[in-house]
Amino acid sequence: MWKLLYDHHTHTTFSHGKGSIEDNVKEAIAKGLESVGITDHGPGHLTYGLKRENYPVMRAEVDRLNKKYPQIKVLLGVEANIWEPAPHIDVIEDDLQYLDYVIAGYHYGVHGGYTIHNYTYDHGLRFGGRSLLAKNTDMMVRAIYENDLYILTHPGDKGPFDIDEIARACEARGVLMEINAKHPHLDVKEIRTAMKYDVQFIVSSDAHIPGRVGSVESPIARAKEASVPVERIVNIEETEEA
Repeated sequence: MWKLLYDHHTHTTFSHGKGSIEDNVKEAIAKGLESVGITDHGPGHLTYGLKRENYPVMRAEVDRLNKKYPQIKVLLGVEANIWEPAPHIDVIEDDLQYLDYVIAGYHYGVHGGYTIHNYTYDHGLRFGGRSLLAKNTDMMVRAIYENDLYILTHPGDKGPFDIDEIARACEARGVLMEINAKHPHLDVKEIRTAMKYDVQFIVSSDAHIPGRVGSVESPIARAKEASVPVERIVNIEETEEA
């Protein structure tokens, strides 16, 4: 039996989640997790990016909750948006003083550079899709090399990307590749491609409502189908069946 140890990709009302930081913490405790991470969307998102002035507010709340709930470690991160302008994420140096870690992924609704919007993704393969794949991949690889990232979130989602090149960069930089519960990426084929490289994986709920914190059944199923050894998933341990 595979047991989840921690969930370091969850969202709250500071971006477009439906619950508070404390709501996510309570759910993580109820599910027996050792740690939970709060990772609202970076400020570069046009509609639901967090406001930079809320970083100290969130930091103070996380510190308060660590004192209130000593049975769990609460961490504050951010899910940065990958975009074209260097350093290819929307987190700046001043933000880092409030954060325990930075994760990053590609999202719609981000202004800057190539911005793979719906039309581009749906029709890009017909109109120069190979060039788009190369540009997208280069943008993501640069984000990996130019920043200190903990997790690359749902790689392969929302556009054409070369998972071989991305996995090679994650291997070089020690970035975890996420198998996400909210999005179908990494999918089984992508996991098998990434496994050719010396990378480790992490499963995440990407919870946008508190009740989904710690819910990683679908990424675990994909990992098992792809025959990922449990020791290559950093937040899973194998236990004896009850």
